[in-house]
Order: sequence, then C-alpha cells, then structure tokens
Amino acid sequence: MGIKAALPKYEIYFYNTVLCLAMFWASSWLFEVSSSNVNRKTFKSSVKPGWYYFGRNMDTADFEWVMWFSTFREHILFALSGHVLFAKICTMLAPQHRSLVYMAYGLLAVWTSMGWTYVTLILSHCILLYSISLVKLRWLCYVTGLATLATFKCEPFVSWQTGFVEGSFELRHVLFYGGCGFTIMRCMSFALENCERREGNYSILELLKYNFYLPFFFFGPIMTFNKFYVQANKSDLTRKEREMWNIGLQGLIHLGAIIFVDVLFHFMYILTIPTDMKLLKHVSDWAVVGLAYANLVYDWVKAAVMFGVINTISRLDHLDPPKPPKCITMLYVFAETHFDRGINEWLCKYVYDYLGGKHDNVLNELVASLCTFGVTILWLGPCEVVLIWAFFNCFGLNFELWTAKFFSMEPLASFEKAMSAAMSRRIRAIFNTFNFWTIVLYNILALNSLDFAKLVAKRLLLKGFPITTIIVMFVTYCLIQVIKESERRQALIDDPDPIPPPAPVPPPAPAGTTTTTTAATPTAAQPIVEPGKEKAE
Repeated sequence: MGIKAALPKYEIYFYNTVLCLAMFWASSWLFEVSSSNVNRKTFKSSVKPGWYYFGRNMDTADFEWVMWFSTFREHILFALSGHVLFAKICTMLAPQHRSLVYMAYGLLAVWTSMGWTYVTLILSHCILLYSISLVKLRWLCYVTGLATLATFKCEPFVSWQTGFVEGSFELRHVLFYGGCGFTIMRCMSFALENCERREGNYSILELLKYNFYLPFFFFGPIMTFNKFYVQANKSDLTRKEREMWNIGLQGLIHLGAIIFVDVLFHFMYILTIPTDMKLLKHVSDWAVVGLAYANLVYDWVKAAVMFGVINTISRLDHLDPPKPPKCITMLYVFAETHFDRGINEWLCKYVYDYLGGKHDNVLNELVASLCTFGVTILWLGPCEVVLIWAFFNCFGLNFELWTAKFFSMEPLASFEKAMSAAMSRRIRAIFNTFNFWTIVLYNILALNSLDFAKLVAKRLLLKGFPITTIIVMFVTYCLIQVIKESERRQALIDDPDPIPPPAPVPPPAPAGTTTTTTAATPTAAQPIVEPGKEKAE
C-alpha cells in the first residue's frame, strides 16, 4: 500500500505514549549504571573531571568529539574563522575570483599545519589522477584511484607516506589520513566527471580549487565535482529570502546540540560502559538494549553536528553541501542507512546506481552492492570488524530486494490488495521492526566492538526471550509506526492529494421545448417548475 495510508489518531497517540515511556525507562537504567560505577578502575582512562558546575565526571571516550569541541577547538575555530573572513572580503571585492581565494587560503592552511612535504604528497596524487583522467577511460580511473587509496591502508606504503608529515603536532596523525583519503575520493570524482565530458577537459586548476577548499579538505563531507564546479563558479551571488536567517538558526541549533551532548556525557557514560564487558554482564536487559540504541543515536548526532558546522560555513560561501545524515531513529530499511551523506552520494553516483540501474534486477543489484561495499571496505580500512559489518549490511540490502520481489508475486500481492491500507501498514511495520534491529546490531559492530554486538544479540534474542524480546519488539513496532506517520505527513506536504472536481450541474431544459409541448397538449397537466430553474430560463 502507499505511504499515505493513515491510522486512527488514538492509535498514533498510543504509539507515541509507549515510545516516550520506554525511552524514559531505558534512560533511567543508563543513568543508574553510570552513577553507581563512576569509580570503577576501567573507567579511569575515559571518565574524567567535567564541568565545575555539575560536579560530576564526564565521558571522554570519543577522541573525535573531544578533539573537535575540547582539545583542539581553538585551532579548528581559528582556521575556519580565517576562511570565512577571507572569503567574505573576496566576495565583496572580486566575486569572480572567489574560488581562487578559497584554494589559496586552503593551500596556505594545509602548508602551515602539515608542512610543505605533505602538500607535495597531495599534489602528486592530484597530478597522477589528473593525468589518468585525460585518457577518458572510466575503468582506468577506477583502478588508479582505488590503488592509490589502498596505499594508505597497507604497509609499507603507509609508513613511507607518513614520513612526509613533519613536526610533532598531536593532531597531525588524524589530519594526515583525513586529508589524503578525502583527496583521493575527490580526485576520483574529478576524473570520472572529466570522462563524462564530451568536449575538452577540465583544467588542473579546477581540480586544485576543488580539492583545497579548506572546510571540506580534512574532515569532509565529500561534494561531487560536478556540483562543486557549478556552484563555486556561478556569478549570481544573491541570496534567497531569509537565507542568512536560516544559516544563523542552523548555527545556533548546532551549538545547542554540542552543549546538550556535553551535558549528557556528565550523566550517562554511553561510550565507556560498552568497553567494560564484565560490567555489562551484570546490568539489566533494558540497560543493554538502551545502550546499543543510544550509541547509534549519538553517532548520528556527532555526524550531524560535525558536518553541520562545516556545512554552515560552506553555505556562507554560496555552496549547497550534502545534507546531514538521516537520523537512525527514522531508519528501518538498509537502503537509507548511512552516517555520511557525502560518501553515500559519491558511492551511489559512481558505483551503486551506475552498476545497479533501476535496482529492480536481482543480479544487477547483487553486483552493484558487492562493488559498493568493496569500495567502502577500502575506504574504512580492511579489518575483521569492517569485513563483518560490510557482509551483513550487503546481505541486508539485497535481502530487502529479494523480500520485495517475493511479496510482489501472486497470491501474496492479491492478499495485500484485498486488505485495507491501514492493515497493510500495520503488517509492513511488523516486518520493519525486525529489520530495524538487524540494522542496529549490524552497525554496532562498526561503532563499538564485536563482543558488545554479540552481548546485545544474546540478551535480546536468547537470554531475554520471551519477555524482553516481546517488549522490545513491541516498543520498536511503536517507533516504526511513529516514523511512518511522520513520512505520511511529509508526503502529504510534498505531494498533496488532488482536490476532487465538483459534481457536474445538469443543464436547464430549453425554453422553446417547454412552450411547444404545452401548446401541443393544452389538456395535459402543467409540470411544476422549480423557482431556480425558472429563474435560469
């Protein structure tokens, strides 16, 4: 049935009530576990003194979050503020050359922070892939780009290239891999777009402008070259109505999210607890299930905030960057599961959609998904956890297509057509409930550890069966229905139902016919004429 299938309002209210109570109950368990085990020896390395106002310790297990918003926030703010300042001055004085100023400032910032040898390494990769793009063979661009990316994932190439980084700056190790990895992906995008260009070639200067745009250089997100080229070189820099207001509002929302997460880390140690397997064996099933869900939600919040800060700056530069990832709370299908929309759009454009076509053929979908996750494994770095994560997510993506094909066959398709739209939505939500938890379990592998994922699966399916399993699945069913209701309302906004045309009014009888008939049969009974019709005649 369609996405616009509606349920009774009282049923939606019931689902929202159950969901809120379950969230509150799981949060209370996490708070209790965090408070009662704050002095454990295993917590000392990651739970450290926090804000003075709270008088509580703070979870600092996520190096990336601490790096961005605590340890190195001054360095990051200084570099990004300088970019905004120079970009604004150039936009006012010479808007036609603003992309050159972006490149010059980015190149200078990379040179200052990483050294000239690192800049030389980046330029060598850009020149290599630019030279390959002139041949205009897609397969050669793929092979060269992926082979170059592999040199940052395996020895002895990693150690050799790491030697190009000078100094002892603590953040340089992170910046090295971030800058090199995103550079290769951007150069591949440039090379593949150049292959699609029928006449002539893009200049290497366009590649350097694209690659050395500082907000995207080290941490992404990736914006495909075709979009960046059009937006960075457009001459019309007028803004839409209330655009600056929206940009400022987004900045305040991101600041509020940063403060909220920091406050949350003082009361719930959701990142440190999963590392202590001895403690997890003694906590309740609700705490374990809530911990798994909270870790996925936090990772989405982190990606949304980090990319959101960068996207806010790029919007000030009149660019339209990739949107933040879709919230894990709103996901119940593998086809929409991603934590980096930039990488997701890159993979879809150049691999998944290119090989899969319309994604209605089982064999083409299998080949496309295998190639997509193959590139993803290389991007993340091949290891046991990444391989297991890629296998299960690839299987889930294909299993969705197989299931859709199976239920579209007779007599199952006729059964669904015979039932009401509301009942069809309820039955689909039951299947989506199990799909939701497979997404949670598969992605915990990449975010936490294999042992933690095994523990969650054991508590949910074996040790907690049947009480915990049934309750958790019912709460998840309520969540799915809330998601579907949100999607239904958005669909009605994006594509409202057409207003039915008014019923046709029968035309009045001609006056001449009535007169003739009356004259021909004077003895006939006179018909009663309605006042409205008489007036119309």
